[in-house]
Amino acid sequence: MSKSFDIIVIGAGPGGYIAAIRAAQLGFQVACIDEWKNAAGGPAPGGTCTNVGCIPSKALLQSSEHYEHATHHFADHGISAKEVKMDVTKMIARKDNVVKQNNDGILYLFKKNKVAFFHGRGSFEGKTDAGFAVKVAGKDNEVLTAKQVIVATGSSARALPGVPFDEEFILSNDGALRMGAVPNKLVLIGSGVIGLEMGSVWRRLGADVTVLEGLPTFLGAVDEQIAKEAKKAFDKQGLRIELGVKVGEIKAGKKGVSVAYTNAKGEAQHLDVDKVVVSIGRVPNTTGLNPEAVGLQLDERGAIVVDADCKTTVPGIWAVGDVVRGPMLAHKAEEEGVAVAERIAGQHGHVDFGLVPWVIYTSPEIAWVGRTEQQLKADGVSYKAGTFPFLANGRARALGDTTGMVKLLADAKTDEILGVHIVGPMASELIAEACVAMAFKASSEDIARICHAHPSLSESTKEAALAVDKRTLNF
Repeated sequence: MSKSFDIIVIGAGPGGYIAAIRAAQLGFQVACIDEWKNAAGGPAPGGTCTNVGCIPSKALLQSSEHYEHATHHFADHGISAKEVKMDVTKMIARKDNVVKQNNDGILYLFKKNKVAFFHGRGSFEGKTDAGFAVKVAGKDNEVLTAKQVIVATGSSARALPGVPFDEEFILSNDGALRMGAVPNKLVLIGSGVIGLEMGSVWRRLGADVTVLEGLPTFLGAVDEQIAKEAKKAFDKQGLRIELGVKVGEIKAGKKGVSVAYTNAKGEAQHLDVDKVVVSIGRVPNTTGLNPEAVGLQLDERGAIVVDADCKTTVPGIWAVGDVVRGPMLAHKAEEEGVAVAERIAGQHGHVDFGLVPWVIYTSPEIAWVGRTEQQLKADGVSYKAGTFPFLANGRARALGDTTGMVKLLADAKTDEILGVHIVGPMASELIAEACVAMAFKASSEDIARICHAHPSLSESTKEAALAVDKRTLNF
């Protein structure tokens, strides 16, 4: 006998678990299905973000940053630290514990909000008089029914053609987060978020890291001025980034990996390394979902086709997060999850894709929201730009990290803020002010007139706003 609910959510990543909780808050009977397992085989909700993405990568970035400070920067503060060693096994164990805390936190939130959790793989069985039948295959073998279904199955790492992941020598983000020792030589294919963050972790710990990027420009989605500033910092750190390359044959042997490629000049190159991390994008998770059973339409990428409100082509079925169009970001998935739950309840859930912030958690951090200068030029928008370097910021000097700048772009006529771009310390936190300002259609003058605490990094945002009108006070 099947169990009946108002809403079934397939997937407990950021989009799924947040959708389930919000729906439960709105009074619906909700079930959430997820198949992630921890080392003991128990449930590990949180999806890619919690298990092999955002959360564990930040844990390793923090550990490796502590190590780099101890080995390279403590002396500047008068601190002597001799024979500093990195215990990689302990670092990975700490990362695993951080992940577990987040897994357990989600299970607690399900219990608190009376969301029924089912551990297993969810797939469509078909349509029923009660709506839709969804099968759970795994520890909990059940058939559930509901009038509404939210698909939040996320995405998986894209492999190079003909080069499958073995997670020993050819690594996805999963394997890159589980290395048991620092490799002597490491190649990362792709200079996106994952490539740069993982490259930073292992470079700090002593690996010789080369990043191979097929595109001729570095971080093409980032404002060009900010990307150039970031590239200078990475070059100085010793992170080798080669642009415009064409990757050839990759062979894994018993002791390492052979990588052949052609550089931007058309010259044949060859590297023998310990491991290769492939970070060339992600693909939507629809394998095993059995979308044919209910007539769900997929696009050429394998993503579920939805409209602006996350409605699929089948009334009563919705989809959010990485499995649909738009940026593959955890916070975008969360916002869609909330919006869909509210739409099912007859409310007016809303997501502004123009105000979704992006962050790369390297050092320096890179964060942005809104349009870049090159986009404004391409769109023929008349704008003014203001920049302020962290070199002139008192708090940055005290921190000992003055790399980078804040850049603010405003409409030349109305002064409305059109984009904010940051490279430097704590950019991930500073970008929130820009998101709030832009959500309320603030002008650069608004930011310039607001009192910011001194000394603080956020003063750089105020100074960048002043710079739009060419009246900075500290530079």
